[in-house]
Amino acid sequence: MKISAQDEYGLRILLRIARSESEEGLSIPQLSEAEGMSASYVAKLTRTLRMAGLIQSTPGQKGGYVLARAPEEIQLSKVLRALGGPLYDEDFCDSHSGAFRICTNSVDCSVRSLWKIIQYSVDHVLGQVTLRDLLGSEQNANQALQHVVQYLNQARAAVGS
Repeated sequence: MKISAQDEYGLRILLRIARSESEEGLSIPQLSEAEGMSASYVAKLTRTLRMAGLIQSTPGQKGGYVLARAPEEIQLSKVLRALGGPLYDEDFCDSHSGAFRICTNSVDCSVRSLWKIIQYSVDHVLGQVTLRDLLGSEQNANQALQHVVQYLNQARAAVGS
């Protein structure tokens, strides 16, 4: 599995917007300069984030982008789905049928089960992490993410008992 450039840069832009103290938000040129990306790429990413309801634009000549919700209300699972989509979805099998019209394993596929459980696990973990968890230093983010791991381990232990 790979994390795409769009996932990485989109999340960085979202964090940059979240950290901004300006009521007008950050403009595309400001984001472009701060992150070392072309303005057209920043425009593409901000459009994607805006269409997903994660950011909103502020009007006026000094307008820019601000978060649409509080950082603690923005789950990373939703951010990454907006930017790059899921790792696996039901249409995946239709796209990988080989030379046949339908996959030869469409009725009984152990690989499909693997992709489903991986997607479920990723969604479950990222559903516990919010943008707020990543706003501080790397050390603070590590601590927040360790709490998520502890929570998931406790939940797993409760299900197993």
